[in-house]
Amino acid sequence: MHALRLYAGPRALQHICDHGLRPEHVGVVPAAAGGPKGLILGPVDRLLFGQWLREAPQTIHLIGASIGAWRMGTACLNDPVRAFERLEHDYIHQHYELAPGQRRPTAQQISDTFAANLQAFYGDHLEEVLHHPRWRLHIVTSRGRRLLAREGRLRTPLGYLGAFTANALQRRALGDWLERVVFSAPEAGRGGVSALPFGTQDLRTRQVPLGAHNFMPALQASCSIPFVLRPVADIPGAPKGIYWDGGITDYHMHLHYHAANESPIVLYPHFQKAVVPGWLDKAWKRRHRSSDALDHMLVVAPDPAWVRTLPNGKLPDRTDFERYGQNLAARVQAWGAAVKAAQQLADELGEWLARPDAARVEPL
Repeated sequence: MHALRLYAGPRALQHICDHGLRPEHVGVVPAAAGGPKGLILGPVDRLLFGQWLREAPQTIHLIGASIGAWRMGTACLNDPVRAFERLEHDYIHQHYELAPGQRRPTAQQISDTFAANLQAFYGDHLEEVLHHPRWRLHIVTSRGRRLLAREGRLRTPLGYLGAFTANALQRRALGDWLERVVFSAPEAGRGGVSALPFGTQDLRTRQVPLGAHNFMPALQASCSIPFVLRPVADIPGAPKGIYWDGGITDYHMHLHYHAANESPIVLYPHFQKAVVPGWLDKAWKRRHRSSDALDHMLVVAPDPAWVRTLPNGKLPDRTDFERYGQNLAARVQAWGAAVKAAQQLADELGEWLARPDAARVEPL
């Protein structure tokens, strides 16, 4: 059974038919939110950033939200293969001890542990991430407005009800409740912030320079799932307010990408075919379809039939924390088996990249 499926927008497919696919053709790599689902892409990440893209001479923009931001930050480290292995190990083995009578960890407990983990992971390596010679990191967060401008036991759920209702009417209306704030690494050798590689006409957006002073809170904010972690308040260098998971505004990076002449391909390792705009769009299946914003995108994703061969017949996801509870060994075994099986994705992708066959590529 093939594990890998390839899906392309019309211009990406035409490019592959005409020119094949080489590392210098890639201009953007997005990375989705999705929690433990991102684990399945570890072997592909190691292949791309540790080997195939390693010698690419051009600037490549890495855009991520939530675990996608953590993955793309990891790609910028000097030894990305070892760093991705550590990310995988640390994520799989995360565990929260519960006090007697406590049913689940508190949001504060998870936030404090996550902050300590980020410090241990990146603390001595910020210069590598921020000043990579070719990769430009963009961390996506969601800044609260209206009721979501502050956290509160009543105002937070009411605020998200307002955001859900506004988004149901029109995605642009979501910007009245949550705005996209992107923290961008500086241009190499030029100073100043890297220009966004996508248009922002779809949603209210701000861009903030990313530096050593705000990297940790920006990345933590991008991973701060509402009601699971605490939001991050008043990130240095950014507008005042509280910041939530970047996946709320940009779940799968369905963005209006700018195509560069020499490097037009948006290469997207993803865990499914559909590129859903925001987390609140999961219920609106009509928004899961492709659009002209994705014309230059090549999606690399697991075959759904192959996914059904994994433990529990699915990708690792956040429901596994409840499924396994305090049985860490059982969850580690299931997630470890899924990640081990995912090496097949990287092996098949490596074979295809060595000899790109447009006949394997399906319409996105």
